[in-house]
Amino acid sequence: MPESLVATPVPAGEASPRELQAAYDIAHAFLTAGSPGEVYHLALERVSPLVGAAFASVFVRDTPDELRLAAAWNWPPQYEDFLDQMRVRVGLGPTGRAVAENRAVEVLDIPSDPLLEDWREIARELDFTASVSLPLASGDTPEGAITFYFRTSDTLRETDRSLLRLVADQLSATAMKAHLIDDLQEANRRLRKQNVELEARFREAEEARRLKGEFMANISHELRTPLTAILGYTYLLREGIGGELCEEHRGSVDRIESSGTELLNLINDLLDLTHLQLGRLPVQAETTDAVALLHAVGSHVSPAPAPGVEVVHDTPEVSVPVRTDPSLVLRILRHLVSNAFKFTPSGRVTMRVRVVAGSPWTEEAQATGSTQHRVVWEVEDTGIGIDAVQMEGIFDEFRQVDGSPTRRYGGTGIGLALSRQLARRLGGDISVRSTPGQGSVFSLSVPAGLRGA
Repeated sequence: MPESLVATPVPAGEASPRELQAAYDIAHAFLTAGSPGEVYHLALERVSPLVGAAFASVFVRDTPDELRLAAAWNWPPQYEDFLDQMRVRVGLGPTGRAVAENRAVEVLDIPSDPLLEDWREIARELDFTASVSLPLASGDTPEGAITFYFRTSDTLRETDRSLLRLVADQLSATAMKAHLIDDLQEANRRLRKQNVELEARFREAEEARRLKGEFMANISHELRTPLTAILGYTYLLREGIGGELCEEHRGSVDRIESSGTELLNLINDLLDLTHLQLGRLPVQAETTDAVALLHAVGSHVSPAPAPGVEVVHDTPEVSVPVRTDPSLVLRILRHLVSNAFKFTPSGRVTMRVRVVAGSPWTEEAQATGSTQHRVVWEVEDTGIGIDAVQMEGIFDEFRQVDGSPTRRYGGTGIGLALSRQLARRLGGDISVRSTPGQGSVFSLSVPAGLRGA
């Protein structure tokens, strides 16, 4: 007998309250159920008795070509242990064809249907004669099918078909919802896995950073010890402890001492940078004069200004008290002044100091009703300046504006990085303004009264 979904017309008002209640229950379950399986089971349980089905099932896609059993109702007890293993090929049998062709497949007499010869033995074992399979599809690609199995081949009423179509529509939405939930859960699983991997990599990076810091601290210390001895013997030679030096030898000793001092300063910078990163650099705060600190910088800067470069101190005639760590401020100012001398072949280098009021909008100012005054040192030069594109990287460690092997200006590129970290350790910061070809202004700003001091 050919497959059909044609029915004898019945009065439209024949739907019973039980059918309407079943439809309501399924719709409610779709909105509130915790999983698609709950909706599938409820639909089969409520609708199967109403349409006279002996048992029923819901199959959903497991792979593009295979369906797995997602829910079953009233199957023969001898098959219950095997339900989890049941699979249907897409395109085979009523259920597989409903999915493959995206249409309802009604078989009224399986034993007499020549297209279902392979299903006759299964129908006899399960004791069913007819079936109705409806695709669960909210789009062009069905996600599964719902199938009802009947003992007899009586024609379904139109109200039964209407109810089955309603159920199929509801379960189609449920199948799509399940598909979206599965996709979301899979995405969440991938994200969790990626988060675990990222956390592991972050811990590895942190450990590598710590080990690098420990290595730099140890190697810097080990380098400084013999270098201090070299400088000590150089001093003894220069002072003539072992005998007077001729002018040529004295010049050689002076060059050794100068290079050794420069190397020692570099090692000290590396050591301090490492200690800052490891949180080991203490701040020794005391009240000092900001003007005196600026004047003390000039005699301890290398390299010296180029011939013809004018050095100007634009400072108040009175002292400017500041509570901070003077040794750290001196370190920062020496780096800033050294950079100004290095990159100013001619012109002027101006050093200033001033006091500015802090912002009244900070949390501290609003809590205490007063602003935090700050001391600002400025080092302005008329040198080569810095391009805006390169400005972002000048405070990076071991970074120079000209990083090529043939660069004109020497240095390791840690002076500004160390200076900014020292400034922030003091509760301040370093800012810069620059115009290529006209010069730069570097500003060191620290609280006039160091917090916690």
